[in-house]
Amino acid sequence: MTYQEISHHRLVSQKLYKTSPISPQEIVKHLGAMQAQDYSMAKWAIGSRCDTTEAAIEEAINSAEIIRTHILRPTWHFVSADDIYWMLDVSAPQVKRFTASAGKKYGYDAKKLDQINSKIEKLLAGNNHLTRDGIMQELNIKKTSNEDFLSAAIMMNAELDGLVCNGKMKGKQITYALLEERVTKPKLKLTKEEGLTKLALRYFESRGPATLLDFSWWSGFSPTICKQTINAISLQLNSMEIDGQIYWFGTDSSNENSFRESVHFLPAFDEILISYKTREASILLEHQSKTFTNNGIFKPIILENSKVIGTWKRTIKKDHAKIETAFFNETESHKKAILFEGIKAFENYLGTKIVIE
Repeated sequence: MTYQEISHHRLVSQKLYKTSPISPQEIVKHLGAMQAQDYSMAKWAIGSRCDTTEAAIEEAINSAEIIRTHILRPTWHFVSADDIYWMLDVSAPQVKRFTASAGKKYGYDAKKLDQINSKIEKLLAGNNHLTRDGIMQELNIKKTSNEDFLSAAIMMNAELDGLVCNGKMKGKQITYALLEERVTKPKLKLTKEEGLTKLALRYFESRGPATLLDFSWWSGFSPTICKQTINAISLQLNSMEIDGQIYWFGTDSSNENSFRESVHFLPAFDEILISYKTREASILLEHQSKTFTNNGIFKPIILENSKVIGTWKRTIKKDHAKIETAFFNETESHKKAILFEGIKAFENYLGTKIVIE
């Protein structure tokens, strides 16, 4: 298997070929968790994998079919309501180390954070959805800096404790609500080992071929723990060695011969790049600095036949969306016209006219 074949198989496993009808919640459930700190772009990460509109995805989020919360690494993710509790049980203890450290800087130890949680629970009880600023005002906690790290640490801690998650959007503002009022808590809990096994299977089936270090990066667990988990499920996966690296992937071979010419305009922080520790299979080293920074800021990307060939950005206007592109190599006009066919999916998703500049 070559890098070209790896990147092709990843398009298949990540549902970017749209081989069958699938709902927004099913996309999120298939991928396990989808990075979502850029809310608008994260919705397009779902939309680019299913034939639906932004409004339909927004409705799935507002109705709690899809939950937005902090999980895995200390950043926002989309998670299916079916997976939120077991995934929190698995990953929250490790991510809470970050919130504990941030809280201590402002004099908030574990005991004080628990007390704050009790107050937040009373504030939000009865399906009362409040913005972060609204919650902080009720708690009489003033902003400590322009970045407001304290309130972020308080709310992330509440999320990781399974107390809160995203509520319904208030205009363009994100709100918080009680998780148990949004999603019924299951009676049975997985053990840590069962949860890790489920997480690993979900990762390699939805993102393979991928390596142990890829899974370690995505999940936030150490390579040692990830190696033990992979060993436990190795008989449920396929594997192949390339240049001394073992790549793991699911056993479903029904889409092995589904390669076709394709163009995808994908969002910033899309799973096709963010899911992997190294990204040579999808983008040449010489172009990586044009696509993402060392401190983890990712731009929207253009893929042609599973390879990143440029970046793009969108600006939403009153009656249309303006699209600007930057290709890595000089591209002739007739070739651009072919590539721009790939933006039609985004036009259908937004439900508005696209103007390319």
